[in-house]
Amino acid sequence: MTIGGSHHDQGQQEVPFKTTKESLQVLLLHGNLDIWIKEAKNLPSKDIFQKIMQGPFSNSTSDPYVTISAAGAVVGRTSVIEYSENPFWDQHFKVNVAHYAAEVLFVVKVDVVLRWQIIGAVRIPVEHLCSRQKVEGSFPILSASGKPCKPGSVLTLSIQYTSVDKVSFNQPRFGELATYFPQRKGGQVTLYQDAHAHDCGLPNFELDNGLEYKQSSCWDDIFDAISQARHLIYIGGWSFYHKVKLLRGKNAEESMLGDLLKKKALEGVTVLLLLWNDPSSRKFLGLKYDGIMRTYGEETRRFFEDSLVRVLLRTEAIYSQHQKTLIVDTDAGAGKRKITAFVGGLDFSLGRYDTPEHPLFGTLKTAHADDFHNPNFKKPGEGCPREPWHDLHCRIDGPAAYDVHTNFEERWLKASEQLELQKLKSSYDGALLKIDDFVSMEDDPCLSEDNPETWNVQIFRSIDSNSAKGFPENSKEATNKNLVRWKNVSIDMSIHTAYDMAIRAAQNFIYIESQYFVGSSYNWDSFKDSGANNLIPMEIALKIVNKIKANERFSAYILIPMWPEGDPTSTAVQSILFWQNKTMQMMYQMIYVALREAGLENQYLPQDYLNFFCLGNCEATEGETPNIKTSKGSDKTQTLARRRRQFMIYVHSKGMIVDDEYVILGSANINERSMDGTRDTEIAMGTYQPHHTLAKKDLEPLHGQVHGYRMSLWAEHIGMIEERFKQPESVECVRRVRYLSEQNWRQFVADEATEMKGHLMKYPVEVDRTGKVKKLPGFETFPNLGGNIMGTYLGGNIMGTRLGGKHILENLTI
Repeated sequence: MTIGGSHHDQGQQEVPFKTTKESLQVLLLHGNLDIWIKEAKNLPSKDIFQKIMQGPFSNSTSDPYVTISAAGAVVGRTSVIEYSENPFWDQHFKVNVAHYAAEVLFVVKVDVVLRWQIIGAVRIPVEHLCSRQKVEGSFPILSASGKPCKPGSVLTLSIQYTSVDKVSFNQPRFGELATYFPQRKGGQVTLYQDAHAHDCGLPNFELDNGLEYKQSSCWDDIFDAISQARHLIYIGGWSFYHKVKLLRGKNAEESMLGDLLKKKALEGVTVLLLLWNDPSSRKFLGLKYDGIMRTYGEETRRFFEDSLVRVLLRTEAIYSQHQKTLIVDTDAGAGKRKITAFVGGLDFSLGRYDTPEHPLFGTLKTAHADDFHNPNFKKPGEGCPREPWHDLHCRIDGPAAYDVHTNFEERWLKASEQLELQKLKSSYDGALLKIDDFVSMEDDPCLSEDNPETWNVQIFRSIDSNSAKGFPENSKEATNKNLVRWKNVSIDMSIHTAYDMAIRAAQNFIYIESQYFVGSSYNWDSFKDSGANNLIPMEIALKIVNKIKANERFSAYILIPMWPEGDPTSTAVQSILFWQNKTMQMMYQMIYVALREAGLENQYLPQDYLNFFCLGNCEATEGETPNIKTSKGSDKTQTLARRRRQFMIYVHSKGMIVDDEYVILGSANINERSMDGTRDTEIAMGTYQPHHTLAKKDLEPLHGQVHGYRMSLWAEHIGMIEERFKQPESVECVRRVRYLSEQNWRQFVADEATEMKGHLMKYPVEVDRTGKVKKLPGFETFPNLGGNIMGTYLGGNIMGTRLGGKHILENLTI
């Protein structure tokens, strides 16, 4: 018997028949699985599968591969071996797991046109994994009958489980991870909040060694870096708008990015732009369409087409080029040049320029006169509030900057390889500048390892061999480069690995800012097969559960936008909010159960350990209120927003701080699109100062640059700094921050607009003592714009498309 399904079996694997009559015990697998899949013998003849094919595909052949799953979630997948009844894989997997499961399933399939077919399965009970050192051997491949799918049909494998409490972490805790790019020492990192933060009223903070944490301004530094570049300027982005001004005030006009890049190209600088091209952005019958996402790809191409600036637009069918990078050459001293890189969440696009004050109306005729952005209204009328923008970004100097440069080159070469016109392809192939005359990576440690302010930096990605050139084409070479080889694609999933391992290494607290927060659907109370299989929410919940069991403090603060950008009543936004709510509910339920089992449910609330926040602003009327009347194109929602003078601050950040010691930030959100590796292409960096670690400071509170960064972010969001904020894990700090966020929410939704000192607000849901997430009384929908705060399941946002002749069904909202 064969069981079929759609070709794209990316996230879930449920075998529609039992491979055993035993009742298996569900246990927690939390740690690592070390798996070898060697080979299969005597698989059913391909002729069996030909019988189910019809029409022009009747002579198609079958190609076997194996998926590995726990709790229904696919955690590994072998390469496809063509035309073989005795496939030999010899493929190695190192898999992080955080799953309640009864068994680990090895499902043998064949890859046929438009779909896959299940041959049979091998199941390894989790209780065996928890009680033995290693399970290995040749196991019968069982079909729906419970018998081998063919006499002598076996799968040879080995699997060993190591629980998280027995996994030895590198010393220091955030040492090098085995990923495509190694950890680099001797670096220098500048951490940014918002596009402009210097001289914006934020306090400086005393650090160790008599230093002070001082905010830097991202776009000021980027303007200087581009202006001073002599040889190369490479930009990778999701959205790019040539009229963006990097500066404000008297120098604003000279900082218009498109003109600045043209000028640098005329000076002889190699200027390359690798951008995502929204598939809906097209020219058709003489009409130009900007695209649904307004990423300005085609407009950018037209602006630069008669210049020396090279633009490559990368069009993905349903996913995007989401990396946000800038690579430039900078002064290395002694007449030499070096590579400097900027990485983070900021695109060079409309509405991204903002300050920690996050104004709504006051800068509409000044700093944001030509920079209005608010896509939450269908047709924003005059006098609408702008959508304030909060983001995280960084500058990297030192060896790791060269890895960002390598990433751009790999992406550029792959994109140029896919150009249709051969002449055009060759001209883009040769566009990359050779940097042989630059200071080499080995000779560019900015700071010595003995310098107390030195940084260790590692670059992580979500990307596959369809988007980067040079990835190996066989599983052994892929493993050697710390890539995953699934089917016939090499995948770098190192951002997910970095988040996962950093959470496992956390001792005291985690602070996250993320545009989306969806994951671990295999452990939701329903919709388990949604495919949001990243481990991050589950790892955070398990960290808290284990701390409760040990009677130790731990806190997680998670900052997300009030709603995903767009109309909050739309199907897509409501779906994302629904998945987000399922994620929250799962986490709070696990925490309550742990409190109850520890006998602490009357002493602590689930929110004494985990809290979700959002940001908002309200501007009181000063003098005459401009454009208070309903203007042309306005609707009721805009009239309410103008009258109440309130709007959310959009959290576009993608970062995490652990114990004031380690920070990850980049372009990747906490959802499946960003973490999967085969969907949106992403880049991030993980960094820490080796002289400012808990081990170095004998577990005393840390006061290095990462601590200063987190305190500066809290000063921006909360509007004040208190001594207790230096120990975020303490219940006193958690309750104080939650109290202030509740006060801010009440001020935000009040009928009378008053100036908000702080912007941090509780996420508008209620969490009761038993961990149930409920509607906040009186606020079932978002202020002004409506839309169910807890989301609504409307069938998801499922899109069908064809890639390479194969049909794919995807849930784009996870």
